[in-house]
Amino acid sequence: MFSKRKIEYVNEYKDPDEVKVYSISFTGKKVDVSKYVARLADIKSEKGLDWSSVPAYAIFHDGEEREYLIFCWWLNGNELFHSVSVKEDSGWVEDASKYSFCVYDLELMWAERNFYIQTVDCESPSIKGYRKLVYKNGN
Repeated sequence: MFSKRKIEYVNEYKDPDEVKVYSISFTGKKVDVSKYVARLADIKSEKGLDWSSVPAYAIFHDGEEREYLIFCWWLNGNELFHSVSVKEDSGWVEDASKYSFCVYDLELMWAERNFYIQTVDCESPSIKGYRKLVYKNGN
């Protein structure tokens, strides 16, 4: 059954490529971002993009049963690409036939969609403007 989750913009970690980072917590406790940072770096490396010029955001999600890392980026004008990694006993797994983002992640995705339209998919695109806008408690 749906219940509110603690959703925050992560201030204590600054991604070297300026990817925006959010956290979602099932328990309401602060998410330990150190559990996710290495996996995010691996995903970015695997994708091989110049992240300094790509609007992107990550969600470090302490779920009810597992830890999820949702990484999303905008390309091709207005397409949202994504990677979902889940921490299993054996390590991080990215398997679209097994795992996806969930209803709680969609709140952030909707906000990020609006930020993207406002700042990048517009007459005067600005990745700097995109990176300045972050989700805060329902905006």
